[in-house]
Amino acid sequence: MSATAPSDNIRLTGLPLRMVQEGVLNDEQARSAISAAREAKVSLIPYLVDNKLVAGNEVARLASIEFGIPLFDLKTMDMDVCAAKLIDSKLIEKNQAIPLFKRGSRLFVAVSDPTNLNALDEIKFTTGTATQPILVEHRRLIETIDAIINASDTSMADLDDSSLEDLDITSGDEENKDGDDDAPNSDDTPIVRFINKIMLDAINKGASDLHFEPYEKKYRVRFRVDGVLKEVASPPVQLTKKIAARLKVMSKLDISERRVPQDGRIRLMLSKNRAIDFRVNTCPTLFGEKIVCRILDPTSAQLGIDALGYEPEQKKLFMDAIHRPYGMVLVTGPTGSGKTVSLYTALNILNTEDRNISTAEDPAEINLPGINQVNVNPKAGLTFSSALKAFLRQDPDIIMVGEIRDIETGEIAIKAAQTGHMVLSTLHTNNAPQTLNRLVNMGIAPFNIASAVSLVIAQRLGRRLCSHCKKPVDIPKKALLEEGFTEQDLEKGFTVYGPVGCDQCNDGYKGRVGIYQVMPISEVIAKIIMDGGNALQIADQAKAEGIPDLRESGLKKVKQGILGLEELNRVVTE
Repeated sequence: MSATAPSDNIRLTGLPLRMVQEGVLNDEQARSAISAAREAKVSLIPYLVDNKLVAGNEVARLASIEFGIPLFDLKTMDMDVCAAKLIDSKLIEKNQAIPLFKRGSRLFVAVSDPTNLNALDEIKFTTGTATQPILVEHRRLIETIDAIINASDTSMADLDDSSLEDLDITSGDEENKDGDDDAPNSDDTPIVRFINKIMLDAINKGASDLHFEPYEKKYRVRFRVDGVLKEVASPPVQLTKKIAARLKVMSKLDISERRVPQDGRIRLMLSKNRAIDFRVNTCPTLFGEKIVCRILDPTSAQLGIDALGYEPEQKKLFMDAIHRPYGMVLVTGPTGSGKTVSLYTALNILNTEDRNISTAEDPAEINLPGINQVNVNPKAGLTFSSALKAFLRQDPDIIMVGEIRDIETGEIAIKAAQTGHMVLSTLHTNNAPQTLNRLVNMGIAPFNIASAVSLVIAQRLGRRLCSHCKKPVDIPKKALLEEGFTEQDLEKGFTVYGPVGCDQCNDGYKGRVGIYQVMPISEVIAKIIMDGGNALQIADQAKAEGIPDLRESGLKKVKQGILGLEELNRVVTE
């Protein structure tokens, strides 16, 4: 006589029974889940969602029907007016329930598990208010609780980590190294610790920018992670001036000047061997100075070309172009598309003892030993064009110009490319063909463009799907064809994935990957330029030569399971 499995004795009722009836789980899966949840001493709903047995939105929908509780999307809730502050954040975390708002004498509380009656009772006892549950998706609830906890963790009262005081923070401006550190906040230890912790958190989370933003009744701190801004802290609005003053002292800026923007730099020494620079900009707003810090991590230039996301044929075109003895390579795209990292990766590859490399930037974002970097300073007369003229008298092999902004800079750069130098630079255009037209519109002679430019790269950065939690998405054939896939793609077969979200990623995404259009200037394209052709003609010829545009390159990464369609449509609109 065989032993009976523990799950065999479980009688299905309530939500598990409804899931079986709806075909979400079969009978055996439901019984096993109940048994496993009991053994793990957790509620069934968190168990189902955390173990990906049922999609979170489906669990919430069925629970709403089963328990007769309204379903609410937490994404639509303005956390600034949320009633979460009525109770301690530790109580929210313990009970996995968030007070949302009050209506009369009733407090509406977000829960993902309606059977968690103890949570409602404890909140009722703490607030002295009758509670009414509102059902929300479990993962959204946990994310919102984490945000509340993080905001609480970065409050002034909770910063007691003495190691924060040992960080070596200096101005990035070596000329002012011996300047007076006269911090008006030197005695305001909570402010110092708060900013130190925010900076460390930003580095640990892989943020690219920190935003310190004052408003009339609120002060918020946001990180840009993988290209998307998220609020991480909300210190008291009364600290607006002190936070600004501390950041300006760290950046060696004039703390008495609050009427005009200022630029500075902070260097954070994490260890003897690793330093992170922050490029700081202040901007006066209605309610105080908004301060944005761009994180400049030198390790980003040492990732290597393989980490950037080039397809094999694109990588070969890129490597061949930068190793030519002369010519111009242009990288184009909007702000935040990764142009700087692409250029620095090229410089890192080319940075050998036998080459003289000079760069003119506004400002130099990443310090690379062995490369002569110049910060342009128009007020002092040091412009891109004047720096370029100086470089040409310095026996250069490779020149990098941060951006071609005007005809004078463009003409000198073109001349340098024609006289035996490799020139790297950037432009702000939407795609590779438009870049060549932009140079013509600046007033540069088409013949010079055709003879000097050897390669144009247009790029975007898309959030990479998390390899741990991404899930297949079922999309109709017609919709896939409308997105740009071909009948041949569909015949070969591929899987489109979408984001889910887990403890190893940010909302289903982890890191970013480049999407590229790598267009070499062929003889036919050069002739189109010299004949006064427009961007459409250049684009048609590039397509005829088999050069994929940004959309086609992005679709290839969708087929590879690296990008989701939603993310591709966010970053590539053409």
